[in-house]
Amino acid sequence: MNNSISTFIAFFSYAKPWRPKILLASFYSVMNKIFDIAPEILIGVYVDLVVQREQSFIAQLGFDSIESQITLLAVLTFIIWACESIFEYLYSVQWKNIAQGIEHDIRIDSYSHVQNLDLEWYEKQKTGNITAILNDDVNQLERFLNTGFNDILQIIVSSIAIGFVFFYISPFIALFAVCPVPIILFIASIFQKKLSPRYLNVRNAAGNLSSAIFNNLLGIITIKGFTAERFETKKILKMSQEYQTKNQEAIKLSSAFIPIVRMGVLTGFIGTMVIGSYYALEGTIAVGSFSVLVFLTQRFLWPFTRLGETIDLFERSMASTKRILELLKTKSKIQNSKNAFIVDSLNNNIHFKNVYFSYPNKQVFDNLDFKIQKGDFVGIAGQTGSGKTTLIKLLLRFYETNDGQINFDDTNINNINIKSLRDKIGLVNQEIFLFDGTIKENICYPSENIDEDLLLQVANNSQCLEFVEKLPDQFETLIGERGQKLSVGQKQRIGIARALYKNPDILIFDEATSSVDNETEYLIQKSLKEISKHCTTIVIAHRLSTIKNSNKIFVLGNMNIAEQGTHEELIRKDGIYNQLWDIQAGNN
Repeated sequence: MNNSISTFIAFFSYAKPWRPKILLASFYSVMNKIFDIAPEILIGVYVDLVVQREQSFIAQLGFDSIESQITLLAVLTFIIWACESIFEYLYSVQWKNIAQGIEHDIRIDSYSHVQNLDLEWYEKQKTGNITAILNDDVNQLERFLNTGFNDILQIIVSSIAIGFVFFYISPFIALFAVCPVPIILFIASIFQKKLSPRYLNVRNAAGNLSSAIFNNLLGIITIKGFTAERFETKKILKMSQEYQTKNQEAIKLSSAFIPIVRMGVLTGFIGTMVIGSYYALEGTIAVGSFSVLVFLTQRFLWPFTRLGETIDLFERSMASTKRILELLKTKSKIQNSKNAFIVDSLNNNIHFKNVYFSYPNKQVFDNLDFKIQKGDFVGIAGQTGSGKTTLIKLLLRFYETNDGQINFDDTNINNINIKSLRDKIGLVNQEIFLFDGTIKENICYPSENIDEDLLLQVANNSQCLEFVEKLPDQFETLIGERGQKLSVGQKQRIGIARALYKNPDILIFDEATSSVDNETEYLIQKSLKEISKHCTTIVIAHRLSTIKNSNKIFVLGNMNIAEQGTHEELIRKDGIYNQLWDIQAGNN
């Protein structure tokens, strides 16, 4: 089965809730097309009236006088045109509403689905390409639903209705008029098959271009710092030219369709004119009937010239829809088990029990086994690449262990509802992401009902008040996209306040003080003593001074716990930790 057709069938299955509205819109389109071709038939009836007068077709219906016949035709003309206009309005509104509605639903479904995919999936994707699918590809689908669906439906209806009239008047002439249609459809199928992969290439090229632009905007400081504007412009130019080339390949093919179809239309039109003229002159068919054939031939065949545009629109939209549906079919590997339950608290001992874990190109842990006592202030140290951050990803179930278990007392982490687990853990990353909004909104994220007392408390504990109170709008200060109006240290402190506002049972700092100055780090360390009294605190530290006062420090090395103990105990061991400490203290 052709890829585009199979994609359309899959999309129609997705759009099941919209089918009643699609059927109603289709009814409006059918009625509009029926009333649209009726005036051509009326023209033939008018001609028949002028030629036959009292012997006309209408006279045989009981309207004897010329005046009554004209009056009837005038009334019918008004009704037909009015109905055609009404149904055009109805189908236009209905299809546009359907297009907007499905566009909204599929974008929200796609975005919601993307948010729930594994971190591993994100690390393999280009953010700009995901954005292109959620925006550009969804918009392509909306354009087709606006007009394309209606165009295809009306071509089918007009072909059936006009074909019936032709065969009623003269089957022989009808054969000449209909003859080009199979040829046109055959040509259309060939074009459609050739266009399908071309437009998929177009959408992929568009995704790559979008991704490159998106990443460059994120890295604008680096680009400016290295005066790489011309270099990056050349890269974007090359990708844009590739996108343009892919489009041109598709356009070259799609543009050839209409001229070919026109020749088929011309053949059918000439056949109807020539044969119909002989039949009318010989009296085989009435002059009025000949007039109907002449006008309906144009109505019958000319819409097929638009078939090229419709196929073009269809292929573009199906290429986009294929990317959207493939995104929706992507499954998350990390999901709640059937027996997963919601926990009220995670005030438990944490046990990494015989844990094995590997990334696709690197083994990180080999039979890792250690315990963190509830309420402890624990430090995690180790050289770069030893797996410090990976520990946290496993604890938050961003990744699954290859073997072994992570337990909270006797409860396996895999039996805890994922949302419930993450709700009880506060995470402060090394790179803090802030949303475009106020300081208050970022600290209290994602709460809608803000606890002002808790806000002040966490702002004080994270040393945010030190700079917030100096701002004219204080907590209502707008910080810009990604917090670009703040310093790195200020963003870090807001990130700490956000984790504290969550009031977690487990608080994790992943290199969270690496970007603050020494004075702020000292103040945060003092606050940590108070913070750690109310929850289990895990601090991954590049600056070992941050974990100097921990209850216990675990040092990672050789895919396992190489050392553990207090700061003083580890210094006396003269191992990995002592070497790291000497380097930071400047003793080497």
